[in-house]
Amino acid sequence: MKKIEQYRTTIRGTAITLFCLVSTYIYYFIWQDFYNPFFRFPYDDKGKLFITVEYFAVLFVTSLIMGMFKIDKLRKSEIIIYESIALLFSNAIAYAQICLIEAVIAPIGGMLAIILLEIIALIGWAFLSSKVVYTLSPPEKLIIIYGSHLATEIVYKMSKMEDKFVISESANVDEGFDSLIQKVDRYEGVIICDVPARLRNDILKYCYQQNKVVYVIPKISDIIIRSASDITYFDSPIMKCSSTGLTVEQRAVKRFIDILISLFGIIVFSPIMLLVALAIKLYDRGPVFYKQKRCTKDLKTFDIIKFRSMVVDAEKDGPQPAVDNDKRITPIGKIIRSFRLDELPQLFNILKGEMSVVGPRPERIEHVTEYSEQIPEFVNRYKVKGGLTGYAQVFGKYNTSAYNKLKMDLIYIQNYSLLLDLKLIIMTFKILFKKESTEGFDVRKKTKTKENKK
Repeated sequence: MKKIEQYRTTIRGTAITLFCLVSTYIYYFIWQDFYNPFFRFPYDDKGKLFITVEYFAVLFVTSLIMGMFKIDKLRKSEIIIYESIALLFSNAIAYAQICLIEAVIAPIGGMLAIILLEIIALIGWAFLSSKVVYTLSPPEKLIIIYGSHLATEIVYKMSKMEDKFVISESANVDEGFDSLIQKVDRYEGVIICDVPARLRNDILKYCYQQNKVVYVIPKISDIIIRSASDITYFDSPIMKCSSTGLTVEQRAVKRFIDILISLFGIIVFSPIMLLVALAIKLYDRGPVFYKQKRCTKDLKTFDIIKFRSMVVDAEKDGPQPAVDNDKRITPIGKIIRSFRLDELPQLFNILKGEMSVVGPRPERIEHVTEYSEQIPEFVNRYKVKGGLTGYAQVFGKYNTSAYNKLKMDLIYIQNYSLLLDLKLIIMTFKILFKKESTEGFDVRKKTKTKENKK
């Protein structure tokens, strides 16, 4: 079936709107019978309409933040997990609102019934929407054009999504423009990786004219230009690229939010932190916390605090990153690393001003030195404070290459906004359910960090 690319946005929007409407109806149906009579002054029709519209708006926005607008790019399991988080977040706000209105702890039974029915509806919607999207938009048949090296990592990842992409052929830039274009004509789209600038521009222009989909593996210069602002002083287009990082006002607001969130987190998670500390101490009688020198803004160093997840002498032979099935990780460590509980003490680092809630992951000093030698642009990620979560932490993995982490961190720095911070904080809950986000380095492979950075 011919792809209807021009209707993709309409299909996405219709699918998520329908689910939000169904969930809102479930919420309203139970709310009016369970919670409205609970109020001393029950809502009239206008009040019910306000509550309904408010719930729909919160759920719709949260769903967009969790990435539901791109359901055609997600697996069914990801749709269910991510939208479940959106439902829990939306219902938590709704329940808090009910409790605040009456200044009491409202019965939880009605809210649990709402969540249960919504998740049942979600499972059905996930399978139905995936089937509809697949039928209307089958997998794209692509060709990858590469330069000095074939992007095996990208090919491998995209090949795993057989319902989205089919990489049918690869071609080297040495074949020449005319030969490459003949091959491009056979497919619906192109992946461009490590291609010289002039040839890449020619291929991009040709694909644009022929309405071909193009996937470009960005270079650092692409990310910098992507965030440029337009200058309209002249009759010739000019783009201005800023390199100053966050403004004074942005840093002040960000620091204020860091203080609020870290204080709230310390209070809320204190029972969990006490249980984790007790479990670590009882297991081997060793220290509960693990401190390590890390780099933050302007390459300043500080002691990052984490719950110890490895044996006491894990680095007696020098710094060693965690690998898959690392024998140094204790049984308690495996559990707390799986749910990122070992990161909780960093809330104190944030409160002290050494870190931020959102920002590039603080790296070890020896890693900064090593990566900076291989990738001179690596120091650019230190225009802002290191963060507990961030763009690379959400969209990358523990073993993502330093070069790819750098590109994701620069995307965050160059496109910073409070809304982006909020989005990344909410999306952080997604990675708790992604096993690959905590994968260690594969000792059988050598991570290639030095790429073409023109």
